[in-house]
Amino acid sequence: MDYGYLGRTGLSVSRLCLGAMMFGAFGNAEHDHCVRIVHRALDAGINIIDTADGYSHGESEEILGKALTGGRRDSVMLAVKFGPPFDADPNHRGASRRWIIEGVEASLRRLRTDWIDLYQVGVPDPHTDIDETLGALTDLVRAGKIRSFGTSKLPASEIVEAQWVADGRGHGRPRSEQSPYSILTRAVEYDLLPTCQRHGIGVLAYSPLAGGWLSGRYRKDTTVTGPGAPARAGRRPGRFDSDNPANAAKLHAVDRLGALADEAGLTLVQLAVAFVTRHPAVTTAIIGPRTMEHMEGYLAADGIKLADDVLDRIDGIVAPGTTVDIADNMWEFGTTALNPRSRRR
Repeated sequence: MDYGYLGRTGLSVSRLCLGAMMFGAFGNAEHDHCVRIVHRALDAGINIIDTADGYSHGESEEILGKALTGGRRDSVMLAVKFGPPFDADPNHRGASRRWIIEGVEASLRRLRTDWIDLYQVGVPDPHTDIDETLGALTDLVRAGKIRSFGTSKLPASEIVEAQWVADGRGHGRPRSEQSPYSILTRAVEYDLLPTCQRHGIGVLAYSPLAGGWLSGRYRKDTTVTGPGAPARAGRRPGRFDSDNPANAAKLHAVDRLGALADEAGLTLVQLAVAFVTRHPAVTTAIIGPRTMEHMEGYLAADGIKLADDVLDRIDGIVAPGTTVDIADNMWEFGTTALNPRSRRR
């Protein structure tokens, strides 16, 4: 397993990060099966696991708590996100001091641990002053509840603002950013990734398979279907709608990328994951297996190095800094100025 440093934290993490979103109702409800997937990942050298309090309403954290018993916890870096609505309580969401303090305690209980290595603001919170958020997170570091903290889906301008506020107010700095990045979703290359490099911020790239489009399942003349789990299918309805022109464009690109992978002697999963980890700003690619077969497919991508001519051909299919379907940038969370209400339309 290859490793790299998480920004300037001094922490060495595997280039593949086990994402636990599929553990529980969102994907695989068989807890023992999920535990075996976790153990397979750890045995392969993966030393960082990413989850969120909202994944299957805390069930993902509970599964990880079971999987990391027996002395396995000490060698694992746990990354946990918070922020999206956890339940019907209007204060069980966001990045307020109240929810940060309450939320971290609940996550610690579910994970059966005394500390979280990387606590991440899962979505930007426009209703909370960043000074309050950074202050609360810094206090958790001082209390030993968390080791570091980071962000997710934050625009480059707000990443810089967070650094500036932290320095000016004497708070700790966010040490990581988690953003969607894949061959089909390359908007972060334009500004976000260079900004993270300049400020020494580690990048956890999620959805390297573009939500399943780069899994190898889809080629021309195949039926495109969405996720089987109802909980996931309802999160982004229409994402696999064949009548959507953006999906047709993705299918066209995927077919060309599949042919390129065949020529290079790789699976499409290997090509997709190796592309993400190749970027110098990316610390680790978050993989989200639902089954052991998925896990093995991801592990086969470890150590793959793409030649320059292959990267050039990828650029010819999806140009640098562009995204085939703008919805995959998830700007509705991080760049709310683009929402119709913000545009006064």
